[in-house]
Amino acid sequence: MSAEVAIQKFSFPFARAAHLSQENDVTQKGCIQVKTLELREPQENPSSVRVVGAQVHNEKQAQESLPELPPGQDVATAQVLVCGEASQSTVLSRQCVFEKLIVESEDQRPAAKRQLSSESAARTITVVKKSAVRKEADEPRHLQQKAQLGQRLRACASVTVTRKHRKDLFTSSDVFHRVDSHAVRAGAELKEKCVYNVKTIVQSITKEARTELEKLRAIWVWLCHNIGFIHPTVNKRKVAFTEYDVSGYLGHSEKLSSPEEVIAAGRGVCCSYSNLCTEMCREVGIECQEVPGHSKGIGYRQGQSLKHVKSDHLWNAVLLGGQWFLLDACWGAGRVDMEHESFVKRFDDFYFLTDPEEFIDSHFPDEEKWQLLDIPISLEEFERRVFKTSAFFNMGLRLIRPHHCHIVTDNGEASVSLGFSKPSTFTYEITQHQDLLHCGASEQKESINSSFGILTVSHRSMKLQLLPPASGMYDVKVFARPEAAATPLVWVCSFTVECPTPRAMEEIPENPFLSWGLQPVAGSLGVTSSSQSSEVAEVDEGVFDLVLKTSRPLMMLCELVHPEMDAAVAKRCLATQIKPDTLTCHVLCPLHGFYRLSVFVRDYEKTEVKFQNTANFLLHCRGKVVSPHELFPPNLGSACGPGTRTSEAGLSKFSHTTAVVITQQGKCNITFHNNHDLELHTVLSKEENKSAAFPLSRYLFCTYTDTKVTVSISLPDIGVYRLGLYAKITPGGDFNPMCDFILRNICDQPGIPFPCVYSAWSKGCVLFEPRVGLLEPASWVRFRVRVPGTQRVSVVGETRTDLKLNKSRIWEGDVFSGNALQVLKLAVSLGDSSDMAVLMTFDIKQQDKEV
Repeated sequence: MSAEVAIQKFSFPFARAAHLSQENDVTQKGCIQVKTLELREPQENPSSVRVVGAQVHNEKQAQESLPELPPGQDVATAQVLVCGEASQSTVLSRQCVFEKLIVESEDQRPAAKRQLSSESAARTITVVKKSAVRKEADEPRHLQQKAQLGQRLRACASVTVTRKHRKDLFTSSDVFHRVDSHAVRAGAELKEKCVYNVKTIVQSITKEARTELEKLRAIWVWLCHNIGFIHPTVNKRKVAFTEYDVSGYLGHSEKLSSPEEVIAAGRGVCCSYSNLCTEMCREVGIECQEVPGHSKGIGYRQGQSLKHVKSDHLWNAVLLGGQWFLLDACWGAGRVDMEHESFVKRFDDFYFLTDPEEFIDSHFPDEEKWQLLDIPISLEEFERRVFKTSAFFNMGLRLIRPHHCHIVTDNGEASVSLGFSKPSTFTYEITQHQDLLHCGASEQKESINSSFGILTVSHRSMKLQLLPPASGMYDVKVFARPEAAATPLVWVCSFTVECPTPRAMEEIPENPFLSWGLQPVAGSLGVTSSSQSSEVAEVDEGVFDLVLKTSRPLMMLCELVHPEMDAAVAKRCLATQIKPDTLTCHVLCPLHGFYRLSVFVRDYEKTEVKFQNTANFLLHCRGKVVSPHELFPPNLGSACGPGTRTSEAGLSKFSHTTAVVITQQGKCNITFHNNHDLELHTVLSKEENKSAAFPLSRYLFCTYTDTKVTVSISLPDIGVYRLGLYAKITPGGDFNPMCDFILRNICDQPGIPFPCVYSAWSKGCVLFEPRVGLLEPASWVRFRVRVPGTQRVSVVGETRTDLKLNKSRIWEGDVFSGNALQVLKLAVSLGDSSDMAVLMTFDIKQQDKEV
């Protein structure tokens, strides 16, 4: 037989076991097919699978050569073709099998068969054909070849097969619905009949099970679900199947241990669960081992050393498909409430065939091999590991930092960070340190003591910045729930924080909305991004602007909270601008310290829908603050500056697109287009205007030409003003607010009022001169005005002066203001009527009157 044929027939890849069908069985004389057991040592690398070959004379010798499998060892089978007569027959340990295989191969093979290419030798194990043994004449060369081949075989031996995980056995617990339902139903019937025999119970509850996995599942469900059922004629303790023996655990009564006692009495401790699980598995032919060890369950004290402490817990390992899996029926049935010394029934499916990598966070076996880990951990590492509840893993959370449960603050601060794959809501609890891990609430509805930390949630992670208020030890519990869930937040992990020296901190306002930054629901509410991250925002000059980008038109409300600020003052610190794709909030900080800025949104058109919290930001102002007279004017509307509302009304092309307008010289013009020819109205207001000689309405002047509107403003003194723009959306209806502008005047020179305008001043009328409403006495004043459709334009004072119409259709002329008059009137005559309508009036300064 050629070397290539030999390779094809007598070799298989190291990467996986070779499964040969009956059609491919080799019928060459002297060859037989046997099964060899993989030898693995769980304490070193229980998830690795390595192939071991053996040469045998015949089938009987092959069976005798198989070693007895050590307890707890993982098993897998590999089919190997082995040729007949050979000088030895043995199954070698993993440490030396490949070296001995080299010697046997080289000593028993003819020279022609040893000419394998390096590539073939690196890929395969060749089982040699029966032949005469020929020794190499050149011993050094012989040893060198063996060494080279040994290196190749050892490289092949490092290839591993991935260990099966729980998800490889079943995608979700829903696949067991039929088995679970039957086990619960059958268990209830047995309880009614007071059946306590293990064999009878197992036969009944596994009747619907078709596989080993389903049988094990039925046993698990029976152990965990049949708790607390009360027979109407029997004492509760006699019929509550496998209720945890709290009184026995606490030493108040004698513990029950045998399966029949546990079933009959309806109570038991951890060893009762594990023993009963073992007995039930034995009845259905499932190999099951009891595993003693330490657990972070009831009675566990955080930070304690377990080095010289006797283990306090028992759980089980079961053999399925040639691989060991872990389960804990005691932890799956519920939990113990230490405060009330009672058992809380709560089925926890997580502890059914839990993956070793997750099981090790709470269960440490006495024997290292039962960790079932590639790299076992030490007892000290187990003590340092962060305790994670089943909810932590069920929610797909991931620990980013810290890696150990005990944290020492740095400059009075410590941080915790978790990752998540699905949107989640978080909160936390920080309390004075207590010895017992399982104390306090396991659920939380709202955040408490939020002034001791800052919790921020980003797209895929949560960060908790802890700020203990004083020196000492603290316990920190983190709670979480899926974003869409309406249930309370549940405990997911715990830490202890040691604070040698606290940081001198200003008080942080309470945050009832759990976390800082954009909320996880922000995207679904229409908010896509924020100009501010979830970190603390340092406010410069007492002014802060927040910009949120949106995927659809939204309405926005904001709330600003400072521990020492009155709610009425807080309202004057906010101004919001609402655009179809952008929400802007302008914030003023009149005090030093921390502020909470909360944002609430709803869809713009859905007025019946409630506003929902979409973001919360922590602002810190420690520099310059805004003085009280610089606060925004009172009674600002929710829509400041041009935005969605003005666009819908057909008001466009605003000259000023922001809500805040700063005037350097005390005057400005705001222009826009009125595309729907709406009737408009403007209002100017200020918190106090006691010093003004004229009403604030005299400091506004509106001009309408075609679709363009110009609002001219001349402010009487320094300060902050509100310019309100209103429009009648329907003819005959009321004026509706369109938007507010915030006018901040930094000029200390008082502005001059405009003329007092009357209703006859309408669209198309333009005043060119004079642009002021207060004239000097005994002086000539130039008038230039455009009034469409009029027959005569006159200025009426001591006498009437008619203006002349020039080629540009502008009425103009010079008018003497006089000495005794107080007012000049600009009037027009419309049509053929001799009656005149007053357009506006001008005041004349009085010699003895100071303005």
